[in-house]
Amino acid sequence: MSQDKVAIVTGASRGAGAGIARALGNVGYTVYVTGRTTESGQNNLPGTINDTAAAVTAAGGKGVAVKVDHADDASIKALFDQVAAETGRLDVLVNNVAAIDDFLIDPGVFWERPLGLANILGVGLRSHYVAGYYAAPLLVKQKQGLVAFTSSFGAVCYMHGPAYGAQKAGIDKMAADMAVDFDGTGVSAVSIWMGPLRTERSMRSLQQRPDQYEGFMEQAETPEFTGSLVAALYADPELKLLSGQTLVGAELAHRYGLKDEGGKQPPSYRDMLGAPLVFSKAIVR
Repeated sequence: MSQDKVAIVTGASRGAGAGIARALGNVGYTVYVTGRTTESGQNNLPGTINDTAAAVTAAGGKGVAVKVDHADDASIKALFDQVAAETGRLDVLVNNVAAIDDFLIDPGVFWERPLGLANILGVGLRSHYVAGYYAAPLLVKQKQGLVAFTSSFGAVCYMHGPAYGAQKAGIDKMAADMAVDFDGTGVSAVSIWMGPLRTERSMRSLQQRPDQYEGFMEQAETPEFTGSLVAALYADPELKLLSGQTLVGAELAHRYGLKDEGGKQPPSYRDMLGAPLVFSKAIVR
């Protein structure tokens, strides 16, 4: 168990973030759950940060809901100030929050779809940098820590358009470059490619476009699966050897002997959608 471990999971009102938070709660973490939705009805999808925090506590950890606007640097800073004041430590940061537009899966070329799809480059890329900036001193203080980014195969294949793809590719490179700066501190940074997820949004998408999503959703991962991987990564004595890498979650599960709900082993889509990029080891200061 990890009762003394503290994690922040951003964008955890619902979806991947909520599942990751619940999984960390299941192994005893104190989890700070961030997002903007505090009451039902504020979003057209179910879920609030309070719901997720309560689920973390029910799972055996301690859930703390913190309303954060990840488009506002001051709001992000206030989160880390609160964590420092209340716990004095941070062990894991899961950078998961992203501004997902309801039109993301609509057909059409990028210039015929809403400009709002580009918001993922702010809340979903820049906001991750800001969170990492304020997390770093707390993580380094512990001399052990993990920054995990949630990403996808969209980093290397066409998926949902250029803004989505640029955000995923940017996440992978950000993890690689943060790992360079963390070298020697005991802190690691990785990007995790999740497969199709069984979330509130994806289930709605399945109803809207069954021909497009039915096949993938049959093999969809639970969000908790990625949370279990994050916990296993943090506990891995050889984590530093993985730092800077983009890891396919379904493949990483084999390293730790982990399976998803019901004993399912999620498939990797490497052969179908592409492999993570391997970045140069050259360093230019």
